[in-house]
Amino acid sequence: MMRLLALSLCLALLAGCASRAPSVDAPPRERGDWSAQAERLQTLERWRLAGKVGLRTPDDATSANLDWIQAPRHYRMLISGPFGAGRSVLEGTPNGVTLTTGDGRFQAATPEQLMQEQLGWSLPISALDYWVRGLPAPGSHHAMQTDARGFPTRLSQSGWTIEYRAWNWAPNLADGLWLPRRLVMSYGDLRATLIVNQWRPNASSGASEST
Repeated sequence: MMRLLALSLCLALLAGCASRAPSVDAPPRERGDWSAQAERLQTLERWRLAGKVGLRTPDDATSANLDWIQAPRHYRMLISGPFGAGRSVLEGTPNGVTLTTGDGRFQAATPEQLMQEQLGWSLPISALDYWVRGLPAPGSHHAMQTDARGFPTRLSQSGWTIEYRAWNWAPNLADGLWLPRRLVMSYGDLRATLIVNQWRPNASSGASEST
C-alpha cells in the first residue's frame, strides 16, 4: 500500500481551495490589478479552496478532488478520488502534522518530515500556501516572470517551476482578489496540475486552531 500512500500524500501536499471560475460578471484583468492587491494577498490567511489535482510521474498518472481549509494556525486537506482509498486527510497545527489514509494514521513534526519518514523523499510543502496565492515563499531565492498586465506567469523557487495558466476573480475574498485558477508545478520528472474550481472565505474550519 506504500504506492497508494505516496500518491495520496503527494496529491494532498501539492495542492492546494475556493470562488467560482470567472463568470460573465468578473471584471477584465487590467494592468496594475496585481500590484494593487499585493498587500491583501500577503495578509490573506483564511480561505477554503475546492478543486482537482493531477499528478504525473514517469510511472503513473492519477487525479483526485481536493478540499483545502486554511487558517493562520491550522490547515486541513481532504483528498478524495478514484485511486482506491477514496479519502485521505492531511492536517497541520503548530503541534505537528497528521496524515490519515485507508492504511492508517501517520504523524510528524512537519509535512516535510512526514514525507521523508513515510516515502524517503520530501517536497517543499511549506511554500504551497504562498504559491497557490501566486506569491513566492519567503526566505528562499526565487525568479518571477509576469505577463503584460503584471500577473505572474512563471515562478521558479526551491528547484520547482510553477506556471500560472489561468485566473479566478474572487469577489468574496478581501474586497475582491484575482487568484490562480490553474497551476502547473514541475520538479524534474514530477508534474502536478491544480485546477481551482472555487475560492471562498473560511468562515469556520470545523476544528480548533491548536496552540
